[in-house]
Amino acid sequence: MSARVNSILARARTDFVMFVTNVCPYCHKAKRLLDSQNMSWSDFNVQKDRSLQMEVVAMTGHRTVPVIFDTRDDTPVFVGGSDHLEDYL
Repeated sequence: MSARVNSILARARTDFVMFVTNVCPYCHKAKRLLDSQNMSWSDFNVQKDRSLQMEVVAMTGHRTVPVIFDTRDDTPVFVGGSDHLEDYL
């Protein structure tokens, strides 16, 4: 488990946390979906932080962005990507 990713998730004050890149249509889609459900989200750009991106991949096995976590409960839940989020909600 990544201490840095766990720290980010533990400090979350939003319903969802996403790890994203700048030009990712699926990241924007996920944000729009959460907005339409009146859910809060925060995002962390891994585009310029390769080590954070590798920590997220090592922790989740998910190699593409977005990587989405539900942080509404005490224990964050790995949701997956944008399509997974649609199914999850």
